[in-house]
Amino acid sequence: MFGLAIAAPPGPMNAVIAEESVLRGWLAGVRAGLGAFTADVVFFVLALYGAVTFVETYPTVRGVMVGAGGILMCYFAYGAAKSATQSFTGTSHGDEQNGFKKAFVLALTNPYQIVFWLTIGVGLLQPGTIDVFALVPYVGDSLTGSLVVETGSAMLLAGFFGGILVWVGGFPAMLVAAESRMDAVAPAVAYASAGILALFGVLFLSDAARTLL
Repeated sequence: MFGLAIAAPPGPMNAVIAEESVLRGWLAGVRAGLGAFTADVVFFVLALYGAVTFVETYPTVRGVMVGAGGILMCYFAYGAAKSATQSFTGTSHGDEQNGFKKAFVLALTNPYQIVFWLTIGVGLLQPGTIDVFALVPYVGDSLTGSLVVETGSAMLLAGFFGGILVWVGGFPAMLVAAESRMDAVAPAVAYASAGILALFGVLFLSDAARTLL
């Protein structure tokens, strides 16, 4: 439940997964999801050895990373809008591979994931408790206290990453199933993904400007 709660809310990563799924099929969507998942594993390893705090210690490094992420998101937003009228059935294997790389690079420069692993992610490694739904975007305090889990255990970490993998496989499957029933789904999702990526790209560039200037 923890992994699903963190992975499911709308955001730039799910926008990339959605775009890849409806334009290039289930496997491409899963590859994109695995790109973001791999970035989480990288952040986990860095948090395990204390290296993630380097970003917190040097705000300029974080600003450059976030700025790079903003530029990439705006670029990928343009690509999503441009390919919105394509069909996913004729896409090459190389394009599927590009989805993995795209999501991986974006996730590494995603300030939400960086902040998560600087705060909550590090807390997963230490004995204690964590209020799952209090951390979910858009929910706020409405579900606070309804699901509290113990941290610092291998079971929690396995469940956390397992929940993300369930979303990585299930979310693209739902989108492809919907697209197969309605031809209009693919371009609509692609345009929506482009809009979300562009919005987050502008927000990230603004965040980077405030940090660096």
